[in-house]
Formats: sequence, structure tokens, C-alpha cells
Amino acid sequence: MPHARVLIDGPSELVFDYSFPDELPVLPGCRVRVPLRNRPATGTVLSIAAAEDLGFALRPLTDLIDPSPLITKELLQLAEWIAHYYGSSMESVIRSLLPESVRSEENSAKLQKFVHLVEMPTTEKLASIEKKAPKQYAILFLLQSASDQKMLLSELGQGAHSSAKALEKAGFVSIVEEEIRRIPDADMLEEIIESFPLTLNAEQKNALDKICEHIDQPSKPSLLLGVTGSGKTEVYLQAARYALNQNKSVLVLVPEISLTPQTVRRFKARFAALNDQVAVLHSHLSQGERFDEWHRIRQGKASIVIGARSAIFAPLPNLGLILVDEEHENSYKQDSVPRYHGRDVAVLRAHIESCAIVLGSATPSLESFQNCLDGKYELLRLNQRADAHSLPLVRVLDMRLEQQKQKNSNTIFSDKLRIALESRLEKGEQSILFLNRRGFARSLQCPACGEVCQCPHCAVALTYHRTDERLICHVCGHTAIVPRKCPSCKDPAIALQGYGTQKVEDVLAKLLPKAKFARIDADAMRKKNSLRDILNAFKAKKLDILIGTQMIAKGLHFPNVTLVGILNADIGLHVPDFRAAERTFQLITQVAGRAGRGELEGEVIVQTSTPHAPAIQFARRHDFDGFAEQELEFRKEFHFPPYGRCAVLTVRSTHERRAEFTLQTLHRRLCENQPKGMQISEPLPSPLTRSHGQFRFQITLRSPQARPLTNHVQAVLQKTSLPEDVIATFDMDAINFS
Repeated sequence: MPHARVLIDGPSELVFDYSFPDELPVLPGCRVRVPLRNRPATGTVLSIAAAEDLGFALRPLTDLIDPSPLITKELLQLAEWIAHYYGSSMESVIRSLLPESVRSEENSAKLQKFVHLVEMPTTEKLASIEKKAPKQYAILFLLQSASDQKMLLSELGQGAHSSAKALEKAGFVSIVEEEIRRIPDADMLEEIIESFPLTLNAEQKNALDKICEHIDQPSKPSLLLGVTGSGKTEVYLQAARYALNQNKSVLVLVPEISLTPQTVRRFKARFAALNDQVAVLHSHLSQGERFDEWHRIRQGKASIVIGARSAIFAPLPNLGLILVDEEHENSYKQDSVPRYHGRDVAVLRAHIESCAIVLGSATPSLESFQNCLDGKYELLRLNQRADAHSLPLVRVLDMRLEQQKQKNSNTIFSDKLRIALESRLEKGEQSILFLNRRGFARSLQCPACGEVCQCPHCAVALTYHRTDERLICHVCGHTAIVPRKCPSCKDPAIALQGYGTQKVEDVLAKLLPKAKFARIDADAMRKKNSLRDILNAFKAKKLDILIGTQMIAKGLHFPNVTLVGILNADIGLHVPDFRAAERTFQLITQVAGRAGRGELEGEVIVQTSTPHAPAIQFARRHDFDGFAEQELEFRKEFHFPPYGRCAVLTVRSTHERRAEFTLQTLHRRLCENQPKGMQISEPLPSPLTRSHGQFRFQITLRSPQARPLTNHVQAVLQKTSLPEDVIATFDMDAINFS
């Protein structure tokens, strides 16, 4: 009798063998019920072994939850790679492949009763029904006028159930329970107007031809490096059309949930004739919506899937093309177990399933760009904007000089930016102001004793939010009442320091009282559809100025925007992270790309205290190649990615000394028999020394190869018994070093 290796659902990594009869169609990826000690349990079949004498009897499977596998063999192979590469448990990876809404037996398809018209009564009978049962008569005519001659029983009005039952008994209608799809963003569908393919320029046509070749004959991944406004989305749409024409499915990944609705809108508008074959997957869906979308995808009812990083596990049959938009974005990296990178997993899935993959960005990650230089990826370039207009003029202003001129150390708007905003307002043109810090003020500080209001749970200052009249921690969410005087020395002169988007909004209202503006950040977007409503108002020119954080940095196309102001461009430049310059360059370039996307020329004003920083100067010239050449030289010198792998081992605990001692012990053991070429830093406090009430210490590890590094760390962790209140986390290919 064959036996199956089953991964048991739950927090523990329990894998057991169970026997099953030959006639039971158990396959890898199937969901099964099994006996576990004295209770029933559910699990996922990892593999099937042929019948052999093990020397002991195996307990049999109870039954199959689903007769066909929920996880394909290709996705199982991908799961095993993720578990080994990122040092994660197989259980955590399976949870990512099969979301809770799919694994839980509490969720199911939504069923509702429909009334179908079978046949209309004769004229004589109809007259009798009209006289004796007017409700039945009304139902018959409602059904007859319906497009498919059926209606929901609940839509037929109060008391319709008994009337419909009488009509069913007479043979005129039938009442059938049918599955109802819970549609994400259903209120958005009515606004979608069908779009048609645009004429491509020579660069776009060349890129599309290359991608189509890879769809027909998959080879290496493609990196589509196109300046902002170069028409990458149109290339995506036409490549997707080609894949669908070959009876293949398409997976589209976007970095953030906020970008998902506009991407869905574009694809649904282009593929409106496909009778709703576009599915959506992201974490903001309800359990019911996710259940319905996931099963539509698995059953082949949806040929295009759009979503954030978790959508990489969508069970698409016959996958032909994967599109990873804004591939450089850090949000593709999962910050909880399993800590996979969506872009890298997408590349591996494309390899396993032999399909084409396109990574697109105006500012690609240096890892992807180096893969092009090494010949691992094919580089496709779009150097010109699709409308043949020039890129916006970028001006860099030294805010140190501006502060001296205005005799104000808290200057937000330079004279040039203020004048430029006034000019755009007079001309009826629109502007965007970007500041990557939300709230009103960065901190609350006493000028007398220097006391700063700190979060009691994290090693960060509390940010003042005027709309809530609260001090809020942007790490753990702790809130506090704003003190009227210094908590330490009781001086009433305690003052606000720095500024965020709320203060920009406040100052702008005083500078330009006639301007209509809105703010887009995590605070302003709490209500459902807030982002969509504001962007629609801006598109309709009901707003003059848009203020926002990185939520407005990419993917937005507004032809009437001619000015972009970047406030405090240094925020992310001076942090302890080797990618700081790369992120600053990417952010400035992406935000600058929102200007001049129509007939009018665009202008970008960058306000900075370090105007000569290479990242800012290369961004001013729109020179990605120059920046990449200089930055890659620095990375190579110090063996940072892409010239090696970098990981972080973090230990955290509510007891500071215990966390530090545990990491020192792990460090000592890691230094024993370490693989060749591996570099291990000293155990040090994390840049964010305390978070959510826990003290944090970390080690940074670098190695030419990833697998030896992961294997070495996992071997040490498995042999080390950690104190009960100490947690160790390993992050391979780390993005966040705080």
C-alpha cells in the first residue's frame, strides 16, 4: 500500500507518513484529513512514496478534502526552494501558497436562490393569474424582461418566496441555488470604459517583439528599463494580449495594494471583451472575496491575475507571462516569515514553469541591472517618452542658503518653489508636492532641557499628528496625549521640531488660500476608496495641488501636472544602509517622472541640504547608467549585493541583557567552521534598538553564495536552545537593516 508524507496544519513543523489504498486518488498538493494522536487533523500532501515494507504499520488517511491537488507540482517545487533558500519552515510557505480563506473549511462559495423562467403561461392562463394572483403575474413579467430570464429570489420583492413556489409547482419557473461571486471593488466596474491598443513607437515595438519571442520560446528574463512616461504599461498590455492569444495565462505583480486598483482598471478596460477574466489577489480582500478569486483562478475562469507580492503564488494553469511592475520596490520583500522577495520568487517560478517574465522599472534595482550586464537577463530599453516629449527639467535648491536668506531654520517652501506654485495656479496647471514623512511634526522637544517625547515601547520619537491631536509612534502605533509642558523640567515652551505632510498642508493653505488641494498618506487614506476618490478628483482637475508621501511617487499619469516639488529630499539619504543612495535616486527619479506627461513641459524642484550628493545629482540629470556605474563600483569594493549575498540575524527580547547574551552566543558558534568567503559582523544593537517593547540586537552576514550562508545559520539555530522569551529571526537578502 503506498503512503503519503503529510504536512500537518498548525504552528509546528509536523510531517508524518500515512497509508492509503490504491483506489484513493491521493496526489502531491492534495488536502487531506488524518488522525493525529487522538484527534482529527488536516494537512497537505508533500509527496507520495511507493509501497514498501517499513517494518511497522502506518495509520491510514481519513479522507480527501478535495479530490484534486490544490497545489501543483510546480508550486510545490517553488515552495521547497523558498523554504531552503530563505531558511523558512515548509509550513509557513504552504500557508503562503494556500491562504487561510482557502485552507479553512469554514469558508465556502456563496450560494443564493435564483428564479428561472421555464415557460410563459398561455394568454388565457396569464389573464387568470393576473386576476387571482397579481404577485405571481408581476414575477412572470419581471423574469420575461430580464436579459437572461432569471433573477435573484431576494430581488423579487417582499413575499415573493411563496409566489415563486406556486409558479414552480405550476411548472412556469424553477428555483435553483447558484454560486454568487463576491467581486472585489464591485463599485468600480461601472466606471470602466473599454480601451484599445495604442500605436507603439520603434523602441516599444522592439521591446514587445522580444517579449513575444520569449512567450513563444522562453529563455532568459527580460528587464524593461524605460524612463518615466515611456509607455511601459502599454507594452505590458499588448504583451498580455499576445499571451492570451496563445491560450496562456498572465500574472501581473504590482508593489503596493494602492497601485492595484488603477492597474486592474487599465487591464479590465483593455480586456473588457473577455467577459471578466481579470482576477485580483491582495491582502485587503475579504475572506469571501479571496476564496472566490482563488478558486476562479484555479479553475481557469480567470486568465489574468493582478496583485501584490502574495499573488506570485496564484494557481494559474498554463502560465505564459509574468509581469513585475516597478521591480525595484522594497515592498516586494515580505517582512514576516517566510521572508521571500516577490521579484526573485517570480523569476524562479518563470524558470520552473517555462514561461516569459518581464521586470519593468524606470530605476531598476542594481541586482537586476547587474544581471543584465552579466548576460543573465536581457535588457530592453525605452529611452524616450511615449509622447516624444522631453523629460522634465530638474532644479536642485540648497535649503541651507534658503534658510539663511529667509532667516528661518524651519523653512518648508523656498522662494522658487512658492513662485512656481503660484504661477501654475494662475495658468490652471496642476502641481504635486512630495514629502516622505507623514504627520504634522517629526517630534516634540523641550528647548530648555532637550527632552524629546519618546515612545515607551520603541526607541523612536513620537510624531505629532494635528488631525488627531495625538502623538503617534510610526513603529508600533502607540498614541499619547500632547503635553502642555515638558514632562521632564515642566517648561511650557516645549516646541514642535521638523515637519510632515500635515504641516505642509497647513502652511500651503496660508501661502495659497485660493488653491484647492488634498493630501495622500496613510493617515488620510483610512477610509475605503479615499485614494481612488482623491485621484479621480485630481484627474478631473477639481484639485490644483496634490500633497503626498511615496504613495504618489509612481504609477500616476496626470497630463496637466507641470510642477513637482520634492521637499526634504535628504530624509532617506543619511541612514545606516548601503542601499540608501540607491533608494534616494529611485525615489527622486520616480516622483520627478510625474511632471510633464502631457503637452506642457514639466519642471521639478528638489529641495535638499546636500545638493552635491551623487544620488541627487545623477537624478537631476536623469542619468541611471552614471549612477549605476558609480554605485556598483562602491558595492564591488565592499562585497555588497549584487557582488555577494547579505543577510541579517536579529535577536529580540523584552530582557535587554538576555537578548544581547543570546546573540553573542550565536555569533561565537557562527564563527566556528564558517563557510569559505563568509564575513560575519560583530553582534551590535540594531539601528532601531527597541521596537514593540523588545530590545533588538543583530549580526550582518555576507557571503559569495546564498545557500552555504543559509545552511550554516540554520544549522547553528537548530543546535542552539534559545531562552523562552528570546526570538531569533533570519532574513536572507535583507532589505531592511533597521
